[in-house]
Amino acid sequence: MKLETMTIKKLENGVHVVTINNPPANTLNVGIQNDLLKIINNVKSDSSIRVLVFKSAHPKIFIAGADLGQMSNTDGPIDYAEGAKQLQDIFNALEQLPIPTIAAINGHALGGGCEFALACDFRIMGSGTIGLTEASLGLLPAAGGTQRLPRLIGGAKARELMFFSKRLNALEAESLGLVTKAVEPATFDEEVYQFANILGQSAIGALGLIKESILAADGTLEAGLKVEREAFAKTFGTGEPEEGMKAFFEKRAPNFMQQLTT
Repeated sequence: MKLETMTIKKLENGVHVVTINNPPANTLNVGIQNDLLKIINNVKSDSSIRVLVFKSAHPKIFIAGADLGQMSNTDGPIDYAEGAKQLQDIFNALEQLPIPTIAAINGHALGGGCEFALACDFRIMGSGTIGLTEASLGLLPAAGGTQRLPRLIGGAKARELMFFSKRLNALEAESLGLVTKAVEPATFDEEVYQFANILGQSAIGALGLIKESILAADGTLEAGLKVEREAFAKTFGTGEPEEGMKAFFEKRAPNFMQQLTT
């Protein structure tokens, strides 16, 4: 798989680390969007990928957001709604991946960078700031931010952050539940990989079905319960319940990784 703005490093337990490198500021241009789509499609066809970690090669920026120069310098009309839909579709596909995803934020994640992080399952943050700051430019978050942030931290606080274009540090973001965990920059990589490694050894099939059920909670309770019970039935086709229950009765830790070695 040829990527222009990202590299992938394979670690143990099916953890794959995606490093975003799109100088000068990791803007969400077409190159990043195309590479992200390639990775998403690759996950769907490669069962050895159990966890995705997204990090940045830039020392101070995770993802800067949209390419403002590209948006303002144009000779012809732009279909802004269609452009937003393309990014929304990519982030939706990222959110719906049947494996855990982690945004490893060790630099600024503002605007579209924050929206990218919101589409991941977990956000671990060391340094920099995070926030949906589009209103300071006379814009609004258009890659899912107005939908995902209220679901994550509640409507009142989401309004405050977006209306005032607030930039939060790691501890502030953790206190609101915007990031999963704030860590010291000195131990950032170690803690991210430890977190990912634990997930990699988990029952990935079950975790993917949990994600599917959680996303269904945005609809009616009846519809969500239907997805939940169907997902429960699907777990018995993964082989994971057999190992999990066997380990329980044998009083040992389950080995959900065995499918990769057999």
